[in-house]
Amino acid sequence: MSPRRTVIPHDDLIELLAAHKTIGSAPREELAWLAEHGEVRSYEPGEVVVPITAPVVEMIILLSGHIAIYVARGNSRRKAMEWRAGDVTGLLPYSRMTHPPGESVLEEPSQGLIVHRDLFPEMVNKCPTVTGILVHVMIDRARQFTSTDWQDEKMMSLGRLAAGLAHELNNPASAVARSSKLLSQALVQAEDAAHALGAARISEEERSKIEALRDGSLVPATTGVFSAIERSDREDEVTTWLEDHQADVGSAQALAESGVEVDALDELADELTPEALDVALRSIAAGYMTRSLASDIERAATRIYDLVSAVKRFTYMDRATVTEPSSVTQGLVDTVAVLASKAKSKAVTVRLEMPDTLPLVRAYGGELNQVWANLIENALDAVPSSGQIVISAKHAGDSVVVRIVDNGPGIPPDIQARIFDPFFTTKPIGQGTGLGLDISRRIVLRHDGQIEVDSRPGRTEFKVTLPVA
Repeated sequence: MSPRRTVIPHDDLIELLAAHKTIGSAPREELAWLAEHGEVRSYEPGEVVVPITAPVVEMIILLSGHIAIYVARGNSRRKAMEWRAGDVTGLLPYSRMTHPPGESVLEEPSQGLIVHRDLFPEMVNKCPTVTGILVHVMIDRARQFTSTDWQDEKMMSLGRLAAGLAHELNNPASAVARSSKLLSQALVQAEDAAHALGAARISEEERSKIEALRDGSLVPATTGVFSAIERSDREDEVTTWLEDHQADVGSAQALAESGVEVDALDELADELTPEALDVALRSIAAGYMTRSLASDIERAATRIYDLVSAVKRFTYMDRATVTEPSSVTQGLVDTVAVLASKAKSKAVTVRLEMPDTLPLVRAYGGELNQVWANLIENALDAVPSSGQIVISAKHAGDSVVVRIVDNGPGIPPDIQARIFDPFFTTKPIGQGTGLGLDISRRIVLRHDGQIEVDSRPGRTEFKVTLPVA
């Protein structure tokens, strides 16, 4: 159903405008101009004032009723703002809005005075008080939209971050739980082996050799982990050795993973009786297993601690929302850490290239980290599986320059000029709000910096320049 033109006597319309909450304080001659040049329309519930694909060309002085604007947020449709009798909506003087950010829908029977944008130049001249009021309305509306958009984007980023962190934290947390359970069993075996070793008739010199081999057999974490083939070959070798020496093959796996060499086992076998050798091997295997599991728990717990620390720095928890000297390097490192699970899921290589010393910049809390997160996450979405992202930072004159380069397909030339527009996105419905780059641009400008993009097939670069603190 289309809105209907409604006729209200001129004097009665002026009285309605004089009682209007927003513009009622304007001089009566200005209200008379609006009454003379505007058109009164009536709307029914459910009508769309302006389709989201159509340009906005009219101002609506709402005399009665209720209008709400709905915007897409991920997979949902949410009410962003609403206007009731006494409000003014639509296109306002000096506004640069061309298309609506969402769909404006009538919530109840409504009536409004419509002023077309072609009349704005004359209205500005004839109605200066009304124009001044409407400029303030526009500023308040822009501030509310900006605040809402920013918060929505933060919440969506937080949701994606939380999902990634849950996966990233789950691995070390599972490792702690698994190793703790195995450690309980290993401690029992170590205690039994210690009792058996204590009861064995061996000399102090032999005991010292056993302890030296047991305490020195743990493979350093820096050497990495044996591959499946290496582990299988070592276990076969140790199993064969144990069988040749009539020892318990149950220790084969632990001895193989400990890194103890067969030559060292030969030396031990030359020193001990078969009975004492079996006890010694059990002691060495149990000692390795307990220390290895304890080391696994330590590494997993450290990983959890490092991740939590990175998140705390990333979000600037417990920090004042004022500018303070901030490390770009630390922010980029923390951002890569919290997005690591997404990179791993696509087998994407993320490389950091930064000098050891980089000047600090003045920043508001975690706002710059939100810029890094938006840009890096966009790069992760753009690159193919097994792609590459290079993040670099350098000191250039009075600025710090950050470059985020990916080897994705690039941004088509015909849309490069629009990527920083609010609500513009090339991602499928439900996967992007179209606010990330707009908010990133606003944050960079708020920090007296600038953000640029250079893109061609196979190479897209976002460059952020920030003044040194």
